[in-house]
Amino acid sequence: MTEELKTKYDRLKDLIREMPSLAVAFSGGVDSCLLLTAAYEVLADKAVAVTAVDAAFPERELDDARRFCTGLGVRHIIRRVDPLTEENYRNNRPDRCYYCKRLIFSDIISVAKENNLAFVAEGSNMDDIGDYRPGLRAISELSVKSPLRDAGLNKEDIRNIAKALNIPTWNKPAYACLASRFVYGEEITEEKLCKIDKAEQILIENGFLNERVRIHGNMARIEVPPADIPRLASEGIREMVNEEFRKLGFSYVALDMQGYRTGSMNETL
Repeated sequence: MTEELKTKYDRLKDLIREMPSLAVAFSGGVDSCLLLTAAYEVLADKAVAVTAVDAAFPERELDDARRFCTGLGVRHIIRRVDPLTEENYRNNRPDRCYYCKRLIFSDIISVAKENNLAFVAEGSNMDDIGDYRPGLRAISELSVKSPLRDAGLNKEDIRNIAKALNIPTWNKPAYACLASRFVYGEEITEEKLCKIDKAEQILIENGFLNERVRIHGNMARIEVPPADIPRLASEGIREMVNEEFRKLGFSYVALDMQGYRTGSMNETL
């Protein structure tokens, strides 16, 4: 680890040290894995992982979260939540994430109180500031801590520190909840979320690890990195993906020629 990264990681631990006990909102991604690792290093059993699970959180991600907490030896609480009960989320307004995050973090705050944990923290970083992230407003309103951001860590820093610490998720592809696959204004339903989850699982099982399946009515728009486009469009793979997606109920299956990028649904805003 470079001296600069060590300084940032030490700063992260100093920020956590100011909190006598902590509930870490834990998704199993590299950001929350580094945050939980630092919290457990500083606070031991006074750091607890809390994973909120809903229809937009795939089972494979929950399995990863469980596996990491077991390996670290940290207590892991799993909560079932249902943002679909919130009309503003279900109708997929541009600020959908605000309503979802407010519901989820309100629940995590309740968990923290029930377990006598003084603070709640989440894993956003410096790179999240420049993106359209209405969920950050809910986090701020609820006084949830963001130690990675406060320590000045960006995504590259986090991956490099995680690699140096031998955190197994250091190179795990970025993940966003399945609700981010919907064009704004299209109703989010559990059935559609399940369909997207199954479609993305097909791509993952065929080696497309950085992928997104965006839903536009009865059309699936697939995003993969530009380097993966030729293989996805190749004879055999293309036909198989088209056939399997149609079995899931998609009438049209399209390949986005621009390739995978985070937040592509925000391009219309």
